[in-house]
Amino acid sequence: MIDVIVVGGGPTGMMLAGELRLHGVRVIVLEKEPAPPPYVRSLGLHVRSIEVLDQRGMLEPFLEHAQRYPLRNLFAGLDRPAPDRMDTAHAYILGIPQTVTDRLLAEHAARAGAEIRRGHELTGLSQDEDGVTAELADGSRLRSRYLVGCDGGRSTVRRLLGVGFPGEPGRTETLLGEMEATEDPAKIAAVVAEVRRTQLRFGLMPLGDGVYRVVAPAEGVTGDRAVPPTFEEFRRQLIATAGTDFGVRAPRWLSRFGDATRLAERYRVGRVLLAGDAAHIHPPAGGQGLNLGIQDAFNLGWKLAAEVAGWAPDGLLDSYHAERHPVAADVLDNTRAQMELMSLDPGAQAVRRLLAELMDVEEVNRRLIEKITAIGVRYDLGEGHPLLGRRLRDIPLRRGRLYELTRGGRGLLLDRTGRLSAAGWADRVDHVVDGDAALDAPAVLLRPDGHVAWAGDDQRDLLTRLPRWFGAPAAA
Repeated sequence: MIDVIVVGGGPTGMMLAGELRLHGVRVIVLEKEPAPPPYVRSLGLHVRSIEVLDQRGMLEPFLEHAQRYPLRNLFAGLDRPAPDRMDTAHAYILGIPQTVTDRLLAEHAARAGAEIRRGHELTGLSQDEDGVTAELADGSRLRSRYLVGCDGGRSTVRRLLGVGFPGEPGRTETLLGEMEATEDPAKIAAVVAEVRRTQLRFGLMPLGDGVYRVVAPAEGVTGDRAVPPTFEEFRRQLIATAGTDFGVRAPRWLSRFGDATRLAERYRVGRVLLAGDAAHIHPPAGGQGLNLGIQDAFNLGWKLAAEVAGWAPDGLLDSYHAERHPVAADVLDNTRAQMELMSLDPGAQAVRRLLAELMDVEEVNRRLIEKITAIGVRYDLGEGHPLLGRRLRDIPLRRGRLYELTRGGRGLLLDRTGRLSAAGWADRVDHVVDGDAALDAPAVLLRPDGHVAWAGDDQRDLLTRLPRWFGAPAAA
């Protein structure tokens, strides 16, 4: 029997597969498409996703294929520099096409030992007390202990589970594609700058050799977004919006996306779970979607691996929904707000002008940028130290950096006192004593995802927290 079947070979699915393999879980990734998509939907990674990659030793190849941009607050297209002293060692945006992100995550999962099967479509599933049966389009069946649907906004897994997906349908639609533009580049830049003063869902980004990534508002909302726009439709909308088609020709690919906002009612039904766009969809404002999915996988991976290994305490796997569902709800809300602020209606424009003034207040600016970059996420782990539930930034230690010590996906007791012990959990938790660590606490217990599960200096208090996240201590 397979340990875990991951349905969907996008960034969420590949990140999850790599996390599971880190703990020796046997994983098969089923992707219905025979090859990765050629088009680029996402163009960057935010701070928390960059930290996640660093925590697993995956960041270097991403840096080799990406451009670092200074961190700025672009909430609803309002441009402000990041406030000083951001709580991260990675205060930048990583400009990288999603095609490259997809490839690097897939290569990482494959190197870790995940089996990736492209051209394999899930058509049915059933589950019992012992596992899940997956039915494929070719008539074959696979049996696994768990199954995770990472298969996008039109998730087959979610539909087969009968999980509700409440929210709002799309009200606007945007065309996206890559094509050549023969107009003078300086004129293109000038026209785009003028149009974007009022129309933020518009742009032409040069990709080199006369090819541009083109974004334009659609004429209306189609019944099926899976049907790509025609090139003629694209040209009409460029003329309607900018007064010119910029001499576009030779389209490489064309697509459309909407602003529907929906959130799955449940992230877990028995032995089947949902992650990424299968669990939530929202407008692309702020570029949060791909990042949110990667962070879902980072939260779920170690918990599901613990369940497979048999040491997970009661409720650990259910904490995935308890923690990530509110995070997605918050992203849905901030993207709703951004879309309203991009409206040309007089009322929305008045609120936009007011927010532009408020963003000059440092704490407002900081709160909004922490939402977009996800470094402000705090899981509800109860009352206690201010660090409780937050992820810990990378800090220098006597032996290297904090994130270098998290690459095995284990828990970590970072101890400035030298008086604490996690001896009963040594097979799951590393203990590092460093009196010089730049911590705002005597010691912290980090979960494998880098979030603080405990902070303090009381050994007895620590012993109440260790079983909550790492199960029963090993027998002496």
